[in-house]
Amino acid sequence: MDEMRAALFDRFGPPEVLYEGRVPVPRIRPDEVLVRVHASSVNGGELHGRAGRVRLVTGRRFPQRTGLDFVGEIAEVGTSVTEPRKGRAVWGILPRRMGSMAEYVAVRPRQLSAAPVGLTPVEAVSVLAGGTTGITALRDKARLGPGDRLLVRGVGGVGSVAVQLGKVYGAHVTALAGARNRDFVHGLGADEVLDHRTTRPAELGSFDVVLDTVGTQHRVFRKLLAPGGRMVAIAFDPGHIATSTAYILASAVHGSGRVRFFSGNPRHDLLAELARMAETGDVRPVVDTVRPLAELAAAHSALEAGGVRGKHVIRIL
Repeated sequence: MDEMRAALFDRFGPPEVLYEGRVPVPRIRPDEVLVRVHASSVNGGELHGRAGRVRLVTGRRFPQRTGLDFVGEIAEVGTSVTEPRKGRAVWGILPRRMGSMAEYVAVRPRQLSAAPVGLTPVEAVSVLAGGTTGITALRDKARLGPGDRLLVRGVGGVGSVAVQLGKVYGAHVTALAGARNRDFVHGLGADEVLDHRTTRPAELGSFDVVLDTVGTQHRVFRKLLAPGGRMVAIAFDPGHIATSTAYILASAVHGSGRVRFFSGNPRHDLLAELARMAETGDVRPVVDTVRPLAELAAAHSALEAGGVRGKHVIRIL
């Protein structure tokens, strides 16, 4: 077991730069475990990385890897690791690096937890990144509570889970989505679903919490906050990343209703909490498509095209 299959790209560009290649299997350190990956999913940040929009972070050395989340089983444990044991089903997110679109990943035990019982790897990975992001955004950053009015802008991988979490936390949930997704989003628990193409922000009213998963018009949607309202943005405008970043930073010192942003790096406790929510049905899997690793480029293209209902999942095992 010297080499493994992995998603690679040799230059920045459109989805077509992605290909399935071979790289060395990671060698684990004494405090790491080797996870055999069964499934991973495509997340928005990976599109920016592949396109070269965040090359100051990813660097310019090629080939580069992609993929953040994973569901699989422990294939090998380091000499200083006592838990989890070999053969255990686990899930996790790589800490601020790419590479989960591969047959194996090496991680520390605190960066994963037991995978939710009763879900297939494909089902489980569909709630993983969106769920940990949603919990951090709504519970920890926005402190969403019973009776709050929540606006979820965009119902892709994160938004589809955030709508469900909003109801778990007792909020009144309004979602902005495409017209064809209206029934789908109502099925997730949203109290109101409005067409983002025909509904002007000024018609929406005010909200205690705004969760923006789209990345554009931060200034416009910030104006919808009620007194004491909180806005969390989990995406930048891909065409104006520097401007988006500057606005979010400036909001911390100018005016009311600071826009919160965070870099996700979930640890064991958060992953374990999400697993419990998935097991009880508080958070349900939402899978848009399932493809093999060799068709990752098609999944990137589909996510960029929009109109997503849940996650694009890559089955690896």
